[in-house]
Amino acid sequence: MGVTSPLKGHSNSYSLNKKLFLPFSVYAPYALFALLLIALFRLSFHPFSSSINQSPVSFSKEGNVYENPCNYSNGKWVHDRDGPLYNGTTCGTIKEGQNCILHGRPDLGYLYWRWKPRKCRLPRFDPNTFLRLLRNKHIAFVGDSIARNQLESLLCMLATVSKPNLVYTSGADNKFRRWHFDSHKIVVSVYWSPFLVRGIEKSKTGPNHNEVYVDSVDERWGADLVHIDMIVLSIGHWFLHPAVYYESGSVLCCHYCNGLNHSEIGFYGVMRKAIKTALKTIIERKGANHGDGIDVFLTTFSPSHFEGQWDKFGACPRTKPYRKGEKRVEGMDAEMRAVEVEEMETAKLNAKKFKGRLRLETLDVTNLSLLRPDGHPGPYMYPFPFANGVHDRVQNDCIHWCLP
Repeated sequence: MGVTSPLKGHSNSYSLNKKLFLPFSVYAPYALFALLLIALFRLSFHPFSSSINQSPVSFSKEGNVYENPCNYSNGKWVHDRDGPLYNGTTCGTIKEGQNCILHGRPDLGYLYWRWKPRKCRLPRFDPNTFLRLLRNKHIAFVGDSIARNQLESLLCMLATVSKPNLVYTSGADNKFRRWHFDSHKIVVSVYWSPFLVRGIEKSKTGPNHNEVYVDSVDERWGADLVHIDMIVLSIGHWFLHPAVYYESGSVLCCHYCNGLNHSEIGFYGVMRKAIKTALKTIIERKGANHGDGIDVFLTTFSPSHFEGQWDKFGACPRTKPYRKGEKRVEGMDAEMRAVEVEEMETAKLNAKKFKGRLRLETLDVTNLSLLRPDGHPGPYMYPFPFANGVHDRVQNDCIHWCLP
């Protein structure tokens, strides 16, 4: 399907006009987008203050906004009898591999939990409020398949009150797509960009490693910044794969590149460079025009929950969230989150040099997602995996999230 993009004025060959193309879910209806709503209010009052996990904005029971210091990432999952805003048959934008109910997942208890911050109230996501705040705006989700999973969850929730019309799709697996909400004149886009910077993904016909250019932004989304009012970034998992990294046109180093004569390095430093490049590009391109601006959200790392081998039965078998204190953010998960939080704080300082409306936030979901080992498709990434009996080997998805 190829439909003319509603954006105008593009000249770059990488633009969505010419080449056009998230994963959140179980916790998104109760936490992620409710946090995003709070962040939107908060940015209006404190455009350069610290990340959302220290937000001074909260809500009264009547829905009024008031000041109240709170760490929204510090909390627990509590049972919620209301369940999700939608189901697996009422939303047409769910990726097949995340439609767990349709694929026969027998336990449905994972649908009935909500995130409860320790010292403040997090309201249930209100699609009408979200649409009202984003009226006449273009919001873009940029990153890996977690970003796409995140976007699809949002679309399903918004679709309960307003129909999203698909106006553009391109790329394998619909990696570049755009919807329009006629009711509020809102454009919602998703851009596949697993490194945020320019990258060449490994393939069966090419090298068996990724090639990542850490100092050059991915123009498939960068070229469209002029038309974007809000951008939600999400990366992390693709930096675990073998890769050769380039900077200033030369090989910088590599990661898991056996057989290549390059210096081996871990991925934290290059991920930091990629985030720095992406944020710097957004700030400079949007900040140079004093009448233009953008809201930037960087979603922190969403941990996986593999217990054993990925293709072994029972790779992510849990059916309930971890209790508070049962699991902590540590190791790689903590390092990934730290890189993202630190780079966003640096970007906020850089943004102050420009007079344009630049508002930046960290959307800290690492802890609340870590506590949801029950929310993944697991073997139900495929329809009825045990229809012919339980097999020892079965492919599992313990990274992405069931929708709803």
